[in-house]
Amino acid sequence: MATVISDEQRRWRLAHRHRLTEAGRTNDIASIAADLVGLHASDPATVYLSCLVRMERPLVEPVSKALYTDRSVVRHHAMRRTMWVMVPETARRAHAAATAKIAIAERKRTIAAMLETTDVVDPQVWMDGALQEIRALLAERGPETTRAIGQALPHLVLPMRLGATTKNPATVNAHTKVLQGAGFDAELVRAAPTGDWTSAEYAWSTVDDWLGVPIGGGEELPAATRLLDDWLARFGPATETDIRWWFGWTATLTRKALAGAAAAQVELQDGRLAWIRADDQGDVDDPGPWVRLLPGLDPTSMGWKEREWYLDAAYTRELFDRFGNAGPTVWADGRVVGAWGQGNDGEIRTEIMESLPSDHQRLLGEAVDELAAAIGDVVVRPRFPSPMLRRMADS
Repeated sequence: MATVISDEQRRWRLAHRHRLTEAGRTNDIASIAADLVGLHASDPATVYLSCLVRMERPLVEPVSKALYTDRSVVRHHAMRRTMWVMVPETARRAHAAATAKIAIAERKRTIAAMLETTDVVDPQVWMDGALQEIRALLAERGPETTRAIGQALPHLVLPMRLGATTKNPATVNAHTKVLQGAGFDAELVRAAPTGDWTSAEYAWSTVDDWLGVPIGGGEELPAATRLLDDWLARFGPATETDIRWWFGWTATLTRKALAGAAAAQVELQDGRLAWIRADDQGDVDDPGPWVRLLPGLDPTSMGWKEREWYLDAAYTRELFDRFGNAGPTVWADGRVVGAWGQGNDGEIRTEIMESLPSDHQRLLGEAVDELAAAIGDVVVRPRFPSPMLRRMADS
């Protein structure tokens, strides 16, 4: 008979394993990234905010230091074509398990667009030559932005049309697709941004110069098996639907990885079957009361496709956009209870969707004060605002 794991146990696991308890806090940014497998980085601010809420001493500078000085974490496209910040070892597994296939598909789309909308006869040869020139430029100058690369190599700034036969075609410069493709191929990596910690304009560097170790080169199934094992240690129990959604895998690869990881099947409170690591069937302790302000796209908010055990279905349309992106959320004891945002003056505001006991109201006030002190006068505008956040910003 399968072990039954209650919703309460799932919420206690989440608190401990996602470093949302006081005891779980750390100033080691690499440990935070590793313990969440990866930090969502489509919105640059998310990486910082996800770390700040889990740090003993929430400060922006240590996050930047880990990213750009120590380079103990790195940005890389991976699962679901999403940008992540991961420790290099996880990035290598994620590349083999997800990014390599994405890179092939992206290259095919770029080649098709160049054939349709430019005079380039052999796009693959052209892109290979362009990348050689870009690598030579970066070797000479060090990290450079897309704009600076285009200015230094203007003959690569070749206009091309993406989606030329669709209702919403877009014109881009070919060198930007070369850079993006080289990122997917783990030839280049995004280095430091040109602006502050909320900026999304990054310089490019070769992986060799930036990390000193490769990201590419692994085999899909062994990497997927190890990556899934790591993920289940932090996110289990998870249903097959959760796993396929989070990794962007086919059913075949998902089942092969589950078999390779020797994952154990358990029963959830509602009777559905889910998966955990084979050695993870024991109960965890009650972490006690806690309240945290998680940013939009935080790994905890985005960790599962089937979220009813921590998110009331009635809240979903208010707190997630129509594409399933989580906005900034307020959490209490492993459940989403509201949203938070900033006014134009930078003041942090919250909107709570259910009654909170007095001790949780106190913890909420402390969480607001802590975050306000950490970010100072910076006003963060999430790239994927939820409907509730939009209303809060307009009020």
